[in-house]
Amino acid sequence: MDVLHAFICMSVFWTVSWGRTRADSIIHIGAIFDESAKRDDEVFHMAVADLNLNEDILQTEKITFSVTFVDGNNPFQAVQEACDLMNQGILALVSSIGCASAGSLQSLADAMHIPHLFIQRSTARTPRSGCGLQRSSGIDDYTLSVRPEVYLNDVILRVVTEYAWQKFIVFYDNNYDIRGIQEFLDRVSQQGMDVALQKVENNINKMITGLFATMRIEELNRYRDTLRRAILVMSPTTAKAFITEVVETNLVAFDCHWIIINEEINDLDVQELVRRSIGRLTIIRQTFPVPQNSSQRCFRGNHRISSSLCDPKDPFSQNMEITNMYIYDTVLLLANAFHKKLEDRKWHSMASLTCIRKNSKPWQGGRSMLDTVKKGGITGLTGVLDFDEDGENPNIHFEILGTNYGEELGRGIRKLGSWNPVTGLNGSLTDRKLENNMRGVVLRVATVLEEPFVMVSENVLGKPKKYQGFSIDVLDALSSYLGFKYEIYVAPDHKYGSPQADGSWNGLIGELLLKRADMGISALTITPDRENVVDFTTRYMDYSVGVLLRKAEKTVDMFACLAPFDLSLWACIAGTVLLVGLLVYLLNWLNPPRLQMGSMTSTTLYNSMWFVYGSFVQQGGEVPYTTLATRMMMGAWWLFALIVISSYTANLAAFLTISRIESSIQSLQDLSRQTDIPYGTVFDSAVYEHVRVKGMNPFERDSMYSQMWRMINRSNGSENNVQESLEGIQKVKHGNYAFVWDATVLEYVAINDPDCSFYTVGNTIADRGYGIALQHGSPYRDIFSQRILELQQNGDMDLLKHKWWPRNGQCDLHSSMDTKHKGSALDIKSFAGVFCILAAGIVLSCFIAMVETWWNKKKGSRVPSKEEGLPLRPMEHKEEMCELLA
Repeated sequence: MDVLHAFICMSVFWTVSWGRTRADSIIHIGAIFDESAKRDDEVFHMAVADLNLNEDILQTEKITFSVTFVDGNNPFQAVQEACDLMNQGILALVSSIGCASAGSLQSLADAMHIPHLFIQRSTARTPRSGCGLQRSSGIDDYTLSVRPEVYLNDVILRVVTEYAWQKFIVFYDNNYDIRGIQEFLDRVSQQGMDVALQKVENNINKMITGLFATMRIEELNRYRDTLRRAILVMSPTTAKAFITEVVETNLVAFDCHWIIINEEINDLDVQELVRRSIGRLTIIRQTFPVPQNSSQRCFRGNHRISSSLCDPKDPFSQNMEITNMYIYDTVLLLANAFHKKLEDRKWHSMASLTCIRKNSKPWQGGRSMLDTVKKGGITGLTGVLDFDEDGENPNIHFEILGTNYGEELGRGIRKLGSWNPVTGLNGSLTDRKLENNMRGVVLRVATVLEEPFVMVSENVLGKPKKYQGFSIDVLDALSSYLGFKYEIYVAPDHKYGSPQADGSWNGLIGELLLKRADMGISALTITPDRENVVDFTTRYMDYSVGVLLRKAEKTVDMFACLAPFDLSLWACIAGTVLLVGLLVYLLNWLNPPRLQMGSMTSTTLYNSMWFVYGSFVQQGGEVPYTTLATRMMMGAWWLFALIVISSYTANLAAFLTISRIESSIQSLQDLSRQTDIPYGTVFDSAVYEHVRVKGMNPFERDSMYSQMWRMINRSNGSENNVQESLEGIQKVKHGNYAFVWDATVLEYVAINDPDCSFYTVGNTIADRGYGIALQHGSPYRDIFSQRILELQQNGDMDLLKHKWWPRNGQCDLHSSMDTKHKGSALDIKSFAGVFCILAAGIVLSCFIAMVETWWNKKKGSRVPSKEEGLPLRPMEHKEEMCELLA
């Protein structure tokens, strides 16, 4: 290859030298190139060298040439240089310049009858805008447009129509004349499409930085939504830099679809654009036919083209611009026209022309030479090159390349269709949405640990953490159905996310806004503020605010048997027993009764007290009192004892079988009305914000939230609030505190508490729900929402819920008392006091018995006295009876 390049360079050098030394050559071409397009001059030299080596075309004649460079924006210089070339005697003028100087050269060529082959070029490979050359009628138009008319308006309109876009933005290069697509803009506006325009400055980084500095988050989100559909009318270099910048700054979403249109995009540019972009990309560029047979790739009829220009693997060929290819074909076209002129022997020698003089005469053979060039046609690097009646080259073809949605590097690109002015679009274009098949997609998921939604199941040193929970089960169900994989990590600050003073967000929401995560999942509630900056799927579980409280412990009262009566009542009963016993004794002392025959009872104070107590406890006994007053008092006392004992029995049964321990907090309203138990929530959380907004709203009818906000906001929220939910749960367990938080989370905590020491209260109406957070404009929202609805409809979501919230848990969620016993059976604790009283009586009796035994032994006599009510000996009894009879 190096030898071939050296041979070509030597041929070019020989041709140039030969052209300059042989001034008598009858074939002389003039060329004017833009001073920034050195490659045009190089290809022009190579074309002349190739043709001078081909004796089949020019036979013994050789082409000589003169090349000059001008400032493309200086028409006066272009005309002056063209006049100098005409003075040297040229048969045709080849120009590769911009539109600014093209009109001046057209006027000069028309005046001097010099065939002018104009090849329009654009600055820095920016898309072309039509030059708008004024074609004169008749035979006075000597300018031929080698490069075809600009068809960007027609191609873009057809592609956008096929994709059914209704809203998009057009980015255009700083060097591009926006008037080039004015027709397109007018037509889409007439069709009701919403189109925005934005110029891309040379310093793209500064432009993007300015957007972040001047726009608020809401405006940036709307701007990102606009960027989902965009058309880039710019050079490949600018397009690559622009795509790189917006991708790195996360201004584009995964489901974006961008169209890049430019004739000057080669294969290397296509590969680089695809590699740097995300989402879907459509590239529209001009294409040229390439022979299928590689051995014939460098042959056009009987002419062999240099391999540096026709071999697609050659570096020189890969970096060639379209204007370079048209320059080569222009020289080939002129050579074939000169060949025909030589065969027809109708050659008109070129005399030196002086175009500056007023009386300058045009070239007499210009018309004949122009007709020969127009009627001729060749097949070169750009395909067929010929001209219509208006001097335009009608042969142009566009190919439409496209990628599918995806972020993976090196993804392939395929041909979607083609377009030409004659047949229009060949192919079918559809802007399809992301399909349910997401295989190969890896999502980065941010989360916050919250039982039972997300928990760490395993944490082996040196290995990634494994997670479990209800939200993880939902995520696994989506992953199994759609086929994607995910990488999960915990948000650095362990927060769900709330707006900060500078407008940014922290927590899980902040991870999505900073594009560090594709989605966020946990016990994340859907709120208006969050939905303003990120997208949410449909709710997969209802949400309500609840309160976690500690159950009132059941106290063990050994003397529960005394509970039916108040202490003061027991004191009154005891005093009544003593009083009645004393009255019975006094009545009997004032009016001694007649003892019944055989009565063994005496009327001492002790016996009176014992008789009254025995009748009160319903133990009966002998009634030795026969006076009317005594009987009346005892009748009233028995009636009193009957009522008291009946009331005691009934009330004791109720106390021992029915628990009366009730809590005063059974709802959020009860919580807000009391001040004995302090309560709070997680500071700066969604619950905190919900209570704050409700509590500070003057139009809120329910005063419950304003009362709650006063408690929660004590000391600016630092007194009663906690930093994490786990801290709040522990605070309830070990202190006098109520924790306001998500009802579902609190229910799980209460169900799985080993001591069953919690109970929950809350609202029965769910006003919000838990959802999966996604980046704003994410393409996964609709797919995930649809799948969640399917899980809910077929009952799979309920199965996942019952796994973490079983219906028959070990603990009672709503009972405010700590009880673990079933049924209403009485236990030993309920009668512990009774047994204690019995034990105390036994001990006291034993003690008295020992005292009596000791006392009797000390006295030396065990004979009881009459006052003690002991039976008399038989002899004494007989003598007493005799005395009574006498």
